[in-house]
Amino acid sequence: MRAELSQLKRSAPNPMPTSKNISRARQLRQTANTLEQKAWQTLRLLRKEGYPVRRQHPVAGLTVDFAIRALKLAIEIDGSIHELEHVKQNDAARDQRLAAEGWRILRIDTETAKSPDHLLTVVRDEIERLQKE
Repeated sequence: MRAELSQLKRSAPNPMPTSKNISRARQLRQTANTLEQKAWQTLRLLRKEGYPVRRQHPVAGLTVDFAIRALKLAIEIDGSIHELEHVKQNDAARDQRLAAEGWRILRIDTETAKSPDHLLTVVRDEIERLQKE
């Protein structure tokens, strides 16, 4: 698995984010809500499995909640506001922009994200699926 990860790291381009994007990501990390903080503590466990997770990571001029750069996997925690039509449209546009850069988007509802076990299971399943492709 580590060899696969090394190969993925080499093949993933890393365009440099702008200082504006980096500043925004820093601000978002500092003002993370309780659920994002708990999700971060949970997702950090993936580092021991060889998948370092970044939080509030700039990608393609956007900032994603969490990212596994080696897999180009963006993980978004979606609260109830994401059920509103205009927010769905915004999410679809963001997803399209990220996909154009080669990123996969995993959207996780807050109920799933509240449970560390469920959150890890969903993300691990997606990692496994991406490795099979």
